[in-house]
Amino acid sequence: MIFLASDAVRFLVGSGLGAIIGSFLGALVMRWPRGDSIARGRSRCDGCGRILGMIDLIPLLGALIRRGRCQQCGMRIDPAHAIMEVGCAAIGGIALWLLPPFAALVIAIAGWMLLALAVLDARHFWLPDRLTLPLAVIGLTLGDWILPAPFQDRMIGAALGYGLLFVLAWGYKRLRGREGLGLGDAKLLGAIGAWTGWQVLPLVLLVASMAGLIWALIERLRGKAMERGTRLPLGTFLCFAVLPALIFARMLGLTAV
Repeated sequence: MIFLASDAVRFLVGSGLGAIIGSFLGALVMRWPRGDSIARGRSRCDGCGRILGMIDLIPLLGALIRRGRCQQCGMRIDPAHAIMEVGCAAIGGIALWLLPPFAALVIAIAGWMLLALAVLDARHFWLPDRLTLPLAVIGLTLGDWILPAPFQDRMIGAALGYGLLFVLAWGYKRLRGREGLGLGDAKLLGAIGAWTGWQVLPLVLLVASMAGLIWALIERLRGKAMERGTRLPLGTFLCFAVLPALIFARMLGLTAV
C-alpha cells in the first residue's frame, strides 16, 4: 500500500480529532465512576485542585511538556488520560486514512466507545449502559450504510451475543449462588454482535478468553497468585478482541469485513 501525501493529511486530521475526543473521554473515565459531572467546569488537577491552563489541556503534548506531573503539586497525571488520547488518536487517524469520511467517523466512534468501555471495565469493573446501548443502536442503524454484514446477521449477532452471556450468568448464579458474570458483559457482547454479525462472535469470545488466560499467566509469573474468586475484566478483553477477531474471520472466509 502506497502512503501518499493526501493519506498523510487524512491521517493527521483523523489523529487530531481523535486526540481531542480522547481528552474528553479521559476526563469521562476519571470522573464518571466517582459520580462527578463531566461538565463540572474547567478541568482541575486531581491532587491539588489547580485549574489547568491552556498548555495542560493540549492533548498529548500537555502531559509531555509537564513531564507527566502537575506543575503545582507534582502529582503524577493519571495514565488513563494518555491511554485515551493516544488510543483515540490512533483510531481516528487509521479510520480516516483507510475509509471514506462518513464510514471513518462511524467506525471511529465505535472504536472510541470500545476503548472507553475497556478502560472503565479494567479500572472499575463497570460497563455503563449509556455506552453499550448506544453502541448497539449505532451498529444496527448507521451500520446499514457502511458495514458488509447484512442487517439480519447483525440483529442475530446482537441477540445471540447478549443471550449467550445472559444464560451463562444466570446458570452460574443458579449453580453457585453468587454472581460470576455481569450483565454488562452480556450487553457489550450484544453490542459487538450488532456490528460484526453473529458469525464473528465465537472468534471474539475465543480471542477474549485467550487474552484473559495470558493476562492471568503474566500475573502469576509476576508473583501475584490468582486467588479463588478473583475478578477479571472480561469486558476489557472483549473490547480488544474485536479487531483480531475480524482479521481472523476474514482470513477464514467467515465474513466480508
